[in-house]
Amino acid sequence: MVAGVLSAFLVNDTVCLVLTPLVLDLVTRLRRHPVPYLLGIAMASNIGSTATITGNPQNMIIGSLSHIPYDTLAAALSPIAGIGLVLTTGMIAVVYRSEFCTPQRLSGEPEPAHADRPIIVKSVTVSLAMIAAFFAGIPPAEAAIVAGAVLLLTRRVKSETVYAEIDWTLLLMFAGLFIVVAGLERSVLSPEVIRRVGHLHLEQVPVLSGVPAILSNIVSNVPAVLVLKPFIAQLQSQQQAWLAVAMASTLAGNFTLVGSVANLIVVQRARAQNVEIGFWEYFKVGAPLTVLTIGIGVLWLEFA
Repeated sequence: MVAGVLSAFLVNDTVCLVLTPLVLDLVTRLRRHPVPYLLGIAMASNIGSTATITGNPQNMIIGSLSHIPYDTLAAALSPIAGIGLVLTTGMIAVVYRSEFCTPQRLSGEPEPAHADRPIIVKSVTVSLAMIAAFFAGIPPAEAAIVAGAVLLLTRRVKSETVYAEIDWTLLLMFAGLFIVVAGLERSVLSPEVIRRVGHLHLEQVPVLSGVPAILSNIVSNVPAVLVLKPFIAQLQSQQQAWLAVAMASTLAGNFTLVGSVANLIVVQRARAQNVEIGFWEYFKVGAPLTVLTIGIGVLWLEFA
């Protein structure tokens, strides 16, 4: 639940970067099996990020292309995210029954912890103000960069320390994706191709949800959204179409281990601490969860 709620406002990839080492440290001290907890971070962060424009990169792109107001998208998709988080908790608990249905008591050796209370108060205050700005209609990019600038104005933490934590490789990968997709759009998506794809009845929510769900597991969700842009431009109800794409492309990230960058971040950070998450171990929870949540999303957008 923590991963899901934070991901709605602070981007799911960032939440995975921060929470994975913390949770790994906690479950190791408590002598628990780490995999179900790591699956919880990855899957819940994907589902929670469905709720808002600032939840993930593809929703940010959709917000920019569609001009759907922040509160409108949140009102339409946050119920789907809420139901999805409950399903995630239940499915992980069922698949890993031996981990949770046990009389064994938790035991661990706590270590002294140091909390920098002024930094905590400032961070929470600025974050809440930023979220309020999102709902007030201030462009998310402007609100976020002002909030980041305010947080950097401190004598307690050097700015260089913060910049050193930025994952430049991840940013480079996203830049590469945009270049590849732009090349694909100009070289392959001719008016004839767009016209033929238009015959697939993309105006129907179930069909339009299925296309990005499949594409997201082939080329990843960000390129899938960019590829669909010219097709959605031909539809009459573009807001409904973009909501369906935002929902399906995000929830589809839970289908396989490589379905979203958030999953790969969790796997990579876990591997650094000698914890392996296998493809099939992820798939046995992620695949049914994806089918259920997308099905619920389609019903919600169709009839709610």
